[in-house]
Amino acid sequence: MLCVRGVVLPEREERTFWIDGETLRAGPPPGGRSGRDAEWLVDGGWLLPGLVDVHTHPGAIEPGAPFDEELLRRQLTEHRDAGVLAVRTPGTARRMPAWVADDPELPRVTSAGRWLATPGRFFPGFGRDVSEAELVRAALEEAAASSGWCKVVGDWAADAPAVPLPLLTKVVDAVHAAGGKVAVHCQTAEGTRNAVLAGADSLEHGMHLDPGLLDRMAAQGTAFVPTLAAFSASAAAMRAREPGVRRDLWLAGWDGMPGTVRAAHEAGVTVLAGTDSFPCGTVAGELEWLIRAGLPAHTALGAASWTARAWLGLPGLTDGAPADLVAYAADPTADRGTLNHPDRIVLRGRVVR
Repeated sequence: MLCVRGVVLPEREERTFWIDGETLRAGPPPGGRSGRDAEWLVDGGWLLPGLVDVHTHPGAIEPGAPFDEELLRRQLTEHRDAGVLAVRTPGTARRMPAWVADDPELPRVTSAGRWLATPGRFFPGFGRDVSEAELVRAALEEAAASSGWCKVVGDWAADAPAVPLPLLTKVVDAVHAAGGKVAVHCQTAEGTRNAVLAGADSLEHGMHLDPGLLDRMAAQGTAFVPTLAAFSASAAAMRAREPGVRRDLWLAGWDGMPGTVRAAHEAGVTVLAGTDSFPCGTVAGELEWLIRAGLPAHTALGAASWTARAWLGLPGLTDGAPADLVAYAADPTADRGTLNHPDRIVLRGRVVR
């Protein structure tokens, strides 16, 4: 019988759990604090319900590369070994194979199927290329075939038009009517505005997001996944380019993002952590960027843990919840370096570290 005790986040209360198969049970193990068959995996320290990366694309490293199931397994394992026990994949080069959900050693995956790309938007052939007339039907198909999510590439080139607002609204309305959710890639002012006005469930990147839309986002529950670390990795190279429309618009969008993220948080928008980069298992770096943007450390950690789990419909560390947890020696909100050094990782009741 495996048991854990520690300070649980976000509540900051010391609690004891024992693991019943794949389920957490609150309180001391049967037979008392020192039950005969109890093995104490953790006795002290800090407990998290696992980290979460809500924007990751395992299975292919670069645009045009074929989907590789062995690479998918390795990259999901990279997530798990970093304490990331749940991920959302808003677009993959192929639909998520069924075996991923059945593998007890891999993180829980919420899939949005293949990227949905209308002509001129996205890398040709890397997602599911559809005409604008086919977009609503394709969105319904991807959501039904995946985890209830679909992902629409809402814009692409900085100086090119976005998916028209009436069409994107039809997509969102149809998927919502079927019980699903819609993530929208948006990096232009028009694309971001259209995603918000259409009622999308999440803005992926959200570059050039108009602060005047933040109250609407908060009211309708549209989450913001800014992927700051991924953008930061490209900023120096973009600044080194010759001035031009696309380069200048990109830099203007990047320079404004930290302030927009802070304003979104202050407006009550759910801000979440997603990496959109490789190697996998680096969501702690995105958390640091959220803090640099102005989010309190506790809120930023929630964006990469309990807040993200709740948003995905996953519970935290409570009686009857899945036995998914990560233990740290120090408070990860005070000593954030500790996030890179988990003491124990338990997934589906199995000790993986």
